[in-house]
Amino acid sequence: MHPPAAAPPPLAPSRGRCQTDAMTDPRIALVTGASRGLGAAFAEALGARGWHVVAVARTTGALEELDDRIRAAGGSATLAPMDITVEEAMRTLCRGIHDRWGRADLWVHAAVHAAPLTPAGHLDAKDLDRSIAVNVRATGILIPFVEPLLRAARAGTALFLDDPRAGQKFFAAYGATKAAQIALARSWQAETVRTGPRVVIAAPAPMPTATRARFFPGEDRAALTPCAAEAGRILAEVLGPASPDRAAGNAPSASL
Repeated sequence: MHPPAAAPPPLAPSRGRCQTDAMTDPRIALVTGASRGLGAAFAEALGARGWHVVAVARTTGALEELDDRIRAAGGSATLAPMDITVEEAMRTLCRGIHDRWGRADLWVHAAVHAAPLTPAGHLDAKDLDRSIAVNVRATGILIPFVEPLLRAARAGTALFLDDPRAGQKFFAAYGATKAAQIALARSWQAETVRTGPRVVIAAPAPMPTATRARFFPGEDRAALTPCAAEAGRILAEVLGPASPDRAAGNAPSASL
């Protein structure tokens, strides 16, 4: 693989020191869209389960805050301040995971672009282009990059998060591109039933995220499910309950 003309920023190891247990083989979780909301909640929950989390997002500051929370719970993370719409960056990311660990046990794809609500007749071309780039094209690029990493694991799993808004008024850009993302996931799911990896599509409950606040301003957020609770519920369904012998803090910090 030839390096790109402008290399993406290197992945950054957790800023804290984590002990390495020579007998421990940490499970590796790749979380795209990890800096906020449900993606961050998944990263924290996985870290608390003893997984080493490769956290991907564009915002370095938010990733560092996430890293602080993961370390405070005894976990470890590798930070990847990258834009998932940059194909060469995602190629470098996945090659780095392969070279360091040889596999990914779980991919949680929580990255999404939520365009402002607007009538279909007034769609902004830039919002539509960004929605397609993040929600559709990046997903289509990542699946072929991540699939070999998941197949190399004993029980590699990809987790997608559905939010069915297609056809609802004012949700044209978000609804159409989110539906396209899930259509990609469903095709991949159908194709890999016998060969793996396992592809899971979950439907989270309404949560008090920044995305939802943009869609439903003035909503009573106290009635919504906390992101941490929803991440825990979904992980319990996908992975089973957390094992007490997978104590956090033993997974090594690593640089790719």
